[in-house]
Amino acid sequence: MPATTLLLASASPARLATLRSAGVEPLVRVSAVDEDAEVAAAEAAHGTLEAADVALLLARAKAEDVSAALGDEAVADLLLGCDSVLEIDGEVHGRPADAAEAVARWHRMRGRSGVLHTGHWLLDLRDDDEGGSGGMVGGTASTTVHFADLTDDEVDAYVATGEPLRVAGAFTLDGLGAPYVAGIEGDPSNVVGVSLPLVRELVAELGLAWHDLRTP
Repeated sequence: MPATTLLLASASPARLATLRSAGVEPLVRVSAVDEDAEVAAAEAAHGTLEAADVALLLARAKAEDVSAALGDEAVADLLLGCDSVLEIDGEVHGRPADAAEAVARWHRMRGRSGVLHTGHWLLDLRDDDEGGSGGMVGGTASTTVHFADLTDDEVDAYVATGEPLRVAGAFTLDGLGAPYVAGIEGDPSNVVGVSLPLVRELVAELGLAWHDLRTP
């Protein structure tokens, strides 16, 4: 096991696989956050949120929810919450509610571009005698995604796989949706759901190095 253990507050298999591919073997605990209620409460208090702020708000909510559920249980040194949303024409899109919404989304996306925002919130769970600060840091990474101009049959066939219903933005870069992404501008790991360069920076802000998280 690495000297520093990471707990991922996410059910996303893509995030887990991305971290593993970079040499990190995180533990996983899934939050019980009601995303719609969280955003509604924040907008009632502060007004309409930008897409990047929605992603960060939900990432923080997930991290803090899992942290609260842990209580005094010492299972990891760092806790990472993430959330992704797709912005098109200033509107925020998460996972489609059903196949009809996924089809409509793709009819709007095809041949166009959107911005995939992933919020990250990192908590230091280490005790003081282990160098812990009790600190928390966060940030949002944003990547422009250019979508291919799909035919109606291609949209229907892709939605029929069920994959678009399971992911933010109704597409993947690392799965069945890859042929329908014409290009990106920015960090590819961010589109998958966790920006490895940003996590490296956040880890450094807490006084650690990325290689401290890698499994030997």
